[in-house]
Amino acid sequence: MGDEYPTLFRSEQMSLVQLIVPTEVAHDTIAELGELGNVQFKDLNPDVNPFQRSFVGEIRRIDEMARRVRFFASQIEKEKEPIPIRPLYDSAPLVTVGPRAAQTIDELDVKLAEHEARLTQMNESYQLLSERLRELVEARHVLRETAQFFDQAAVRETEVRNSLDDSSAPLLQHDDREQQFSAGDLQFDLEFVAGTIDRARLSTFERVLWRVLRGNLYMNYIDIQEPFVDPATGAETRKNVFIIFAHGDILLGKIRKVAESMGATIYPIDVNADKRADSMREVTGRLEDLQIVLYNTGANRRTELMTIGENLASWQDVVAKEKLIYETLNLLNYDVRRKTLIAEGWCPTRDIPQIQLALRHATEESGTNVPPILHELRTNRTPPTFHRTNRFTEGFQTIMDAYGIATYQEVNPGLFAVITFPFLFAVMFGDIGHGFIILIAAALMILFERKLAKADLGEIFGTFFFGRYIILLMGAFSIYTGFLYNDIFSKSLHLFHSGWDFPEGHGNETVVGTSNGHTYPFGIDPAWHGAENGLLFTNSYKMKMSIVLGVIHMTFAVCLQVPNHIRFKRFSDIYTNFIPQMIFLQSIFGYLVICIMYKWTVDWSKASTQPPSLLNMLIGMVLSPGSVDPETQLYPGQSTVQVILLLMAGVCVPWLLITKPYLQWQEMKKIQGQGYIGLGAEDVPRHTEDTTLEGEEEGNGRAIVEANDEEHEQHDFSEVVVHQVIHTIEFCLGCVSHTASYLRLWALSLAHAQLSEVLWNMTIAKVLGMSGLVGIIALVIVGAMWLVLTVSILCVMEGLSAFLHALRLHWVEANSKHYEAGGYQFVPLSFARLNEKQ
Repeated sequence: MGDEYPTLFRSEQMSLVQLIVPTEVAHDTIAELGELGNVQFKDLNPDVNPFQRSFVGEIRRIDEMARRVRFFASQIEKEKEPIPIRPLYDSAPLVTVGPRAAQTIDELDVKLAEHEARLTQMNESYQLLSERLRELVEARHVLRETAQFFDQAAVRETEVRNSLDDSSAPLLQHDDREQQFSAGDLQFDLEFVAGTIDRARLSTFERVLWRVLRGNLYMNYIDIQEPFVDPATGAETRKNVFIIFAHGDILLGKIRKVAESMGATIYPIDVNADKRADSMREVTGRLEDLQIVLYNTGANRRTELMTIGENLASWQDVVAKEKLIYETLNLLNYDVRRKTLIAEGWCPTRDIPQIQLALRHATEESGTNVPPILHELRTNRTPPTFHRTNRFTEGFQTIMDAYGIATYQEVNPGLFAVITFPFLFAVMFGDIGHGFIILIAAALMILFERKLAKADLGEIFGTFFFGRYIILLMGAFSIYTGFLYNDIFSKSLHLFHSGWDFPEGHGNETVVGTSNGHTYPFGIDPAWHGAENGLLFTNSYKMKMSIVLGVIHMTFAVCLQVPNHIRFKRFSDIYTNFIPQMIFLQSIFGYLVICIMYKWTVDWSKASTQPPSLLNMLIGMVLSPGSVDPETQLYPGQSTVQVILLLMAGVCVPWLLITKPYLQWQEMKKIQGQGYIGLGAEDVPRHTEDTTLEGEEEGNGRAIVEANDEEHEQHDFSEVVVHQVIHTIEFCLGCVSHTASYLRLWALSLAHAQLSEVLWNMTIAKVLGMSGLVGIIALVIVGAMWLVLTVSILCVMEGLSAFLHALRLHWVEANSKHYEAGGYQFVPLSFARLNEKQ
């Protein structure tokens, strides 16, 4: 079986393999298998605490290196001007296998630590300098604004006492100060506090001061125009300069405490104009020097980040791979007797030769002469499910996997979804123009897929790009069904000779078309477009077509049970489940499809009876079997045929209910009659064979113990009966509800066609009759609006709606007939998947 050609019809055949790896080549072996990406390792130490495993120290070291790399990436992202990061494919590779692997990791660890230390020091220096720069800028604003206030006060000849006065002196005692300053200096009777505060807190600050000081203050404030930017977070803050006049140390102390509690910054300002000018010159000089130092620090920091950006991608790749390697090594078991590591895992059987070549290559790379040993293990455990896909089939398989992972070697519905999914979508979306639009969009994504695969597309567009081949087929099938419906942007195409002629009418009178003997060879005759009864015709046509397609789809899904029953050797299920289900489905709904086909072939204008309503016929077949109105009889002998079919469907219900539980009951009685009580997976006595004991001696203990522990779940007979009753009721009722569910094909097709017609009539149809320059301008504007609405509403929104309904028809109506979905995904150790996540 391992030599079979790979196909999507079933999952790949898997093998449980055991690797005996010498410790000196363990790292290089796991690295080589990670590059190959086709071995899923098992945890051979399930009872060992993660912190007590062999390679915890190495993982902690790699985690620390990963933290540094994440720190570098976050620093680069925070830069306002983008710093280029050299892509991984353009970076020099770091060789982490071979004799120098440990030395390379040591050097990388040291290099990352050095870069982190330098960058951290630069960040601290830059933040400290930025804080000092902010303080100097605020001091300059305070000096400038208070100077303006004092200048205005001097003009008004306001007497304000210097804030450096002795606050214990009487309010009117300032003769000594008058002698200290020249006559041109301003004399002050009040003291003041000046500083800056966040503009959002200014009103609160003012109210608090008013209540605390009971109105014994005078406050003035001015906005600072430019914002202050926090160097750490990048947040902008707007501030105001304030100056508050009060008298006495107690009041000033209260003002300072309130200001500090509100996050304000207080600056000592001298009332003397000469000292203020000196302070301004000093602050300006320090500010200029600090700006130069800050610029140089920022330039050095950016240079350091650019150096880091050259190697960041390769560091991220190496760190992620090394962590994955050591996490995998922790899954291995150490054999003390042989001083080797024992690994077990699943792999595709046909890939075992590639794995052996990889093991030999790892031995050569490491420079040792002791190669790892691989051999297959016999096991009864259920292997993981692995479908080998390519870029084309990956999207369809993902849709089916989202419903559930197929049981190992079960028939894979993803293979058939390649055709059925875009076709059912197209039945609801059929329009030549809209299909062409999404076909072109998918073709462009496929044409530039290499560029787009490397770009960061975001979550929404990335999802569309992942399903580009699905969209391509949906567009192609939509064009096909558009030709069937003869519909292009709600208009019809006259590709062939119409089968109807219309005489010339006079005024608004209704004209009846007459057949000219021609038959339109493909699709709907364009004569039906625009006819008064055109909607009635297309409704009837699409509704019946939906039922026909639905029954065919469900019949095909039921037929997929047969290869599963044969593969898993459940031959009794063929005549206890498959045959009665098929008879039940075809005796009612298969009969309905045949009646639809037959009714289409009859020329009712020449028939002796009226065309019957097939819905009423089906209801009457169940509620009043054997009675058919002769006036609406579809064919001779109709009542007899319907009674026979109804009896066949009725027989199938007890057939489904009884036969399988009865056969299992017989099997249980047979086993109990032989004296066994069902110890093993097949209710037979279990013997420990010599090969099992030999395997345990050879180190296969874990696989053998797990194989013996995994027993097929045993059920009581009552559970079997209940399960079969539920299964029968679900299938019989599901046939009715699922057939009705396929009417969504008709409903969405009708809605899409009508919405397209409304959009055309409300836009382009209103300006087509205009002439001259105005008509051309109106046509261009309205045409652009029509195109935007067509793409956004009819292609994107309606397309998503049809996609979801096609998804439901596959998941619920089709998969419920045969898909067990009881498997688990094959998740190999793969560095390629690691790069996709990054």
